[in-house]
Amino acid sequence: MKKFLALILFWPLVSTAADIARRPAITGISHLALFAHDLEKSRTFYRDFLGFAEPYSLTNGAGGPAIVWIKINDRQSIELYPEKEAGSDRLNHVALETDAAAQMRDYLASRNLPVPATVPQGKIGNRNYFIHDPDGHTVEIVEYAPAGWTRLNQGKFLPATRIAARMPHVGILVGDLPAAKKFYEDILGFHESWRGAKNPAALSWVHEQVPDGQDFIEFMLYQQLPAADQRGVVHHLCLEVPDLDAAADELKMRAARIGYLRPMEIRTGTNRKRQLNLYDPDGTRVELMEPHTVDGLPTPSSTAPVLPSSK
Repeated sequence: MKKFLALILFWPLVSTAADIARRPAITGISHLALFAHDLEKSRTFYRDFLGFAEPYSLTNGAGGPAIVWIKINDRQSIELYPEKEAGSDRLNHVALETDAAAQMRDYLASRNLPVPATVPQGKIGNRNYFIHDPDGHTVEIVEYAPAGWTRLNQGKFLPATRIAARMPHVGILVGDLPAAKKFYEDILGFHESWRGAKNPAALSWVHEQVPDGQDFIEFMLYQQLPAADQRGVVHHLCLEVPDLDAAADELKMRAARIGYLRPMEIRTGTNRKRQLNLYDPDGTRVELMEPHTVDGLPTPSSTAPVLPSSK
């Protein structure tokens, strides 16, 4: 009887330990955060040109803008921050959505990643904190809280002018693919879905899909990383459009209103999907892409070799 009672008392401890070590769901890409040299010009690009709404913003202590949100859909957005240093990398951070931020914190701690002691409530009411990947990118873990502004504004700020309704992926620089895979796959649970190459001599891109959704991060592979002020064309966001011809026609009509002068050319990428590249005022690439290949057939993954890191 004493042994039986001891087992009953011990069982909750065993269960709790197992729960802490279990990774909660990562359901998608929440947002991409960018530094803007001229916040008003960036607002004009994303609101007046791409047609998204700005549901809310925050000010700093001096009354100036601190963060501006550009809403893509009820779960995804672009965050704009005033730049800290001219000529610097435009990427602030990438955010991943989870359904249990506190449990994720405990899980990451069990994998020996530096994490905060507690999970704070963010400025717009969501639960969030930051970690870092092997290339030094800041990765935010965010859970949309019931009283957070994200959920409170569901179904709102979704104008018909939006050029797209989904951000299927974001692209980030990766200098050491094995290290990135260890972080995103072994720890966060991502899995590789495709890889591509500009030429057969070296692998160029690896797509890493979130474990519990369809979104993915595109690893842009570089032996020698570009200078900080040249990374905007590499670090990018992708917007999914069902009809690229119609989107291009609409954008060409809007371009004159904001003074957008770059050419808009539809091309077929290595993945055999049609795409059109746009560039915000800081040079960050916004890739419009159709969801299917030109013939509806999947594009095989590249077998090009991975060049060793020069780090």
